[in-house]
Amino acid sequence: MRTKVLFDTDPGIDDAMALLMLARDPLAELVGVTTVFGNAAVETTSANALAICERFGIDVPVAAGAARPLRRAPRAHPVTIHGHDGLGDVGLPPARRRRAETLSAPALLSAMARRHEGELVLIAVGPLTNLAQALASDPGLPGRVRCVVVMGGAFGTHGHAGNVTPVAEANVFCDPHAADAVLAAPWPVEVVGLDVTHEVRMDGAYLDGLAAQGGDAGRFVRAITRAYEDFHRPLIGSAIYAHDVSAVACALRPQRFRRRHGALRVVTEGLAMGQTIQAQPGRRYGVPDWDGLPQQAVCVGVDAEGVLADYRACFVR
Repeated sequence: MRTKVLFDTDPGIDDAMALLMLARDPLAELVGVTTVFGNAAVETTSANALAICERFGIDVPVAAGAARPLRRAPRAHPVTIHGHDGLGDVGLPPARRRRAETLSAPALLSAMARRHEGELVLIAVGPLTNLAQALASDPGLPGRVRCVVVMGGAFGTHGHAGNVTPVAEANVFCDPHAADAVLAAPWPVEVVGLDVTHEVRMDGAYLDGLAAQGGDAGRFVRAITRAYEDFHRPLIGSAIYAHDVSAVACALRPQRFRRRHGALRVVTEGLAMGQTIQAQPGRRYGVPDWDGLPQQAVCVGVDAEGVLADYRACFVR
């Protein structure tokens, strides 16, 4: 059975890679795309989503969402990582026929949850502002969603801590108040953080293989990842981290990941803003900030080779 997915995203190089996986993997049924600020302004991320959908024949609704965090000031967009256009400055032509929905992203999210009640998996790979807004406007939403898979956070497993501060990962840091609301809400959440995404690396030879054997989509992936590879070179050599691809992989093939469970919170102010914290499984602390929260899953292990093979299979058949 295919997994019905609504993809909340801020394309973004690795977001685009994940969107193509959702469009091509036989285990996925993509039903919609919602966009948010993050790797670029929401106007840019929305234009990128529409352009990718048009170029590669992805026939699903695309709705634009939040342009800024719930409460904190916006941070600068990471042009040194994703380029000024969010896609490595490859010059992707804008969509000519596709237009965004008149519904907002939170409204489309709620509508899809009603249409596919009990089946829909939300995969969120950017700041969690759209999901937090949807929760606020639709209190019954958690009961209609099968699962929420979040690319974000860092818990120190395998030595993988934050990437924008010593303790904070970028998506969570962009809107910590939204992340705290989403991770503590009464729906099942699986967090795919840097603990596992830093274990899934696509090296230059792997990416060259996609270009050589993966048709137009494979060549596109290789084109946009060259800037990403340049950014990562001082950190890990000729390779990139497969952040958002790992979140899609977790939703479609959960057996590739090992998890631990416990309540989750996000630090929203001060020096540790954006830090993700997981309580010990089943532990009660006697304080309202922690007790009574759902036991959410954090991924702490991954079959990296399996994830890479699954991704490659989406392009090379």
